[in-house]
Amino acid sequence: MSLFAIAPALPLHAAGKYVAGAYIVFVLVILIYVTIMAIRLGRTERALVELNRDLARREEASGEAAAELDIEREPAPVSSGPGDSPL
Repeated sequence: MSLFAIAPALPLHAAGKYVAGAYIVFVLVILIYVTIMAIRLGRTERALVELNRDLARREEASGEAAAELDIEREPAPVSSGPGDSPL
């Protein structure tokens, strides 16, 4: 025999509480999940902003170092070989 044949069915007026409770629990689980994802997204965005800021500082520092090296270096002489003619 099937389990459904043995178990009595709940009357509709009694089952409504359980269905409503199941929907409430389901909505709460979804809200908790969305909240956790929003927190993680905020942390990731803050970390990304911080990494971009560090990268900009690093590029700025390397640009300044390259500019200092260019000032210290003498310019390379311009060769006027046979292939350098403007005509």
